[in-house]
Amino acid sequence: MSQPTLDELFERRITYPDFDLKERLDRLVGLDHYKLRLTKMLGLLVNPKHLQDWMVRHHPQADRLISLVSCRPPLVILAGDVGSGKTELAETIGDAVARQEHIDLTLFPLSLSTRGQGRVGEMTQLISAAFDHTVAEATKLKGHGGKTRGGIILLIDEADALAQSREAAQMHHEDRAGVNALIRGVNRLANAHLPAAVIMCTNRLGALDPAVKRRAADIMEFTRPDDEQRRAVLRGALHDAAFSAHDLDALVAATGSTAKHSYGFTFSDLTQRLLPAIVLDAYPDSAISAKRAVEITKRMNATPPFKEAGNE
Repeated sequence: MSQPTLDELFERRITYPDFDLKERLDRLVGLDHYKLRLTKMLGLLVNPKHLQDWMVRHHPQADRLISLVSCRPPLVILAGDVGSGKTELAETIGDAVARQEHIDLTLFPLSLSTRGQGRVGEMTQLISAAFDHTVAEATKLKGHGGKTRGGIILLIDEADALAQSREAAQMHHEDRAGVNALIRGVNRLANAHLPAAVIMCTNRLGALDPAVKRRAADIMEFTRPDDEQRRAVLRGALHDAAFSAHDLDALVAATGSTAKHSYGFTFSDLTQRLLPAIVLDAYPDSAISAKRAVEITKRMNATPPFKEAGNE
């Protein structure tokens, strides 16, 4: 098998900072806790110099503590239900990290075709090649004394397709070898202390290999938006359309759990389905009506939660 090209390995390349990506990140209303936590985590992974500076200022004798923090594998797992915002956050958070650390970052989203066509050794070679490229690019950016000239983020969406637990009895040998290659790649980044991090996104945290989860510096679990998070999304979009607090209360209630369904709307249900439907219903002849918006909401079904096999 010939060496795979960059286009075969990665869907595209995204560079930060970028104003359009900042706007996309800002539109992720209700995820401020995740944004802050992930920005700090990735900042420490790609630019450990600032952690050392913080230690010198506040805890100059805490070398052992800082070593434990800085020596964690450069892996973060974002897990949660469909439409919870984890993939959009993974694709845009690099802008916040780049601005915080005052460096340029590049995101390499691993192509799902990296799973290969099932030929012996193919998936292992593709995963290894993706990490080879990540290491090569990050090595160019590594500076002296922990200071970095930039950073790389490798994004693996639908990570359970590549990192499924090797404990599964029906797992093919090639899939096991692919998981081993992925673990070796994460270890390689960690041991080289490169300005690089890996983000994995999955709807099926329980399906990930235990060794992969053990290597995660952090596992962030995303849930559907609660009442206040849904209110924040709706208020941000509809406040300038003259929706009152009472109108928003009615929409918040209509997008929550009902007698028919025990689950409410996802973030993507709100932003990609409901709000466009409200606009298109009024366009082009009339203004948006709060009463009509509630009617549209009550007719729309929330996306059902993702169910793992065996949890039906």
